[in-house]
Amino acid sequence: MTAALRPMTPADLDVVVALEQELFAGDPPWSAEQFRSELAGVPDTRWYLVAEAGGEVVGYAGLQAPVFAGDPADVMTIAVSPAHQRGGVGTLLMTALETEARRRGATELLLDVRADNEPAKTFYARHGFERIAVRRRYYGGGRDGLVLRKWLRAAAEAER
Repeated sequence: MTAALRPMTPADLDVVVALEQELFAGDPPWSAEQFRSELAGVPDTRWYLVAEAGGEVVGYAGLQAPVFAGDPADVMTIAVSPAHQRGGVGTLLMTALETEARRRGATELLLDVRADNEPAKTFYARHGFERIAVRRRYYGGGRDGLVLRKWLRAAAEAER
């Protein structure tokens, strides 16, 4: 089943928060208030979207936009329901985030991932991200986080 993307709205938060709790229970998950705060920054400093399949929200993602052209953009969150993982929804979301980051003039895309989250690390590597730093005890339970980066400048210059 193909997913379609659309902007996230406050009406999506019940489903998004339920997915967040299911997927990130130990990290800890974001609350509805955290998502509301993020949505308050759209479109100036934030950009959030959901993926729908069969009328159901099956994934979501968010971006902190660069302040100035040439600054990095940050992937704030990206998640896909377990039933739709490995079906292209994550790639659809990541491609949309990267496209928006480029549109806003970002030269690089940054994100944090738990050091022990092998499926996510594999996904990000497949999308061109490389490890640049470690955040000690960044996640719940004292687990380390990794900072990953994907350069956007070279690809943007190649498109010209």
